[in-house]
Amino acid sequence: MITTLLVVVVCLALVFDYTNGFHDAANSIATIVSTKVLTPFQAVLWAAAFNFLAYFVVKDHKVANTVSKIVVEHFVTIHVILAGLIAAITWNLATWWFGIPSSSSHTLIGGFAGAGITNALYMGSSALSAVNTHYILTIITYIVLAPFIGLFVAYVITIIILHICKNVRPAIAERWFKALQLISSALLSFAHGTNDAQKVMGILYITMVSEKIISNTAPMPEWIPLACYSAISLGTMSGGWKIVKTMGTKITKITPLEGVSAETAAAVTLGLTEHFGIPVSTTHTITGSIIGVGLTKRVSAVRWGVTINLIWAWIITIPVSALIAALVFALLRLIG
Repeated sequence: MITTLLVVVVCLALVFDYTNGFHDAANSIATIVSTKVLTPFQAVLWAAAFNFLAYFVVKDHKVANTVSKIVVEHFVTIHVILAGLIAAITWNLATWWFGIPSSSSHTLIGGFAGAGITNALYMGSSALSAVNTHYILTIITYIVLAPFIGLFVAYVITIIILHICKNVRPAIAERWFKALQLISSALLSFAHGTNDAQKVMGILYITMVSEKIISNTAPMPEWIPLACYSAISLGTMSGGWKIVKTMGTKITKITPLEGVSAETAAAVTLGLTEHFGIPVSTTHTITGSIIGVGLTKRVSAVRWGVTINLIWAWIITIPVSALIAALVFALLRLIG
């Protein structure tokens, strides 16, 4: 039965997807704006178009399936999902306000898990019984691995490109790479859409299951991916300019060549993890890739003070989101 609360949860899920889009717009456009290949307005339109293109291409929603199974189905209720979404939106807006490129993916996962654990404790079960340990451990593993994979791939790509172009005049090379950056940025935006939109798709799917609108063996209703890709694309068009500045200029100075390397490396990493159904952070991946291209110049080319601050933000995202969700869930129970 479709209730008012169900409609509210669906709307909040799409609001989160929208905030994900403008929060993570920096991931796709920061380098292409900082190298002046496109203006900010052109860049967000470019990124949004390729975010939405993923809807027509990706039909096997492996990442969505993983997210929907983070909390054991027995402990999933409409209030658990509501609390998780409120926590995720709150953290997304807070980090956007301060220009911190934290992970929208991990705040959603943290909020969902935190609310599920709190519900389990209210039901007299243990905290660990509320979550599927396999999926949680996989996500935590790739919180660490994804930035390093992006870093390594970006470093290798940059070295290869530098070797190939060592005899090319700098002015000609710059023109080439400004054109190529349109392609690499498009690839990254597409990969961002395939990975990040699916997380909310997983939340909406398990919401439909928990409210018995569909069975847990039913295929995903087509309106869910359409709505999620639309919401994240609209969010990307809104842009997150404070985070663009952090990603595009504060980690290391980016040239068009390095922009191509970083974006291509991040797109490759996201494509691989999407193929295996692992919900990684686009933010973490592109940040690692930007650091990788910086390291090809020298270690001091990376502003490590800024990078360390970003790492701290990444570390606290899941526990803080889980804590906020736990408090919201307790409040929802209190008010009935």
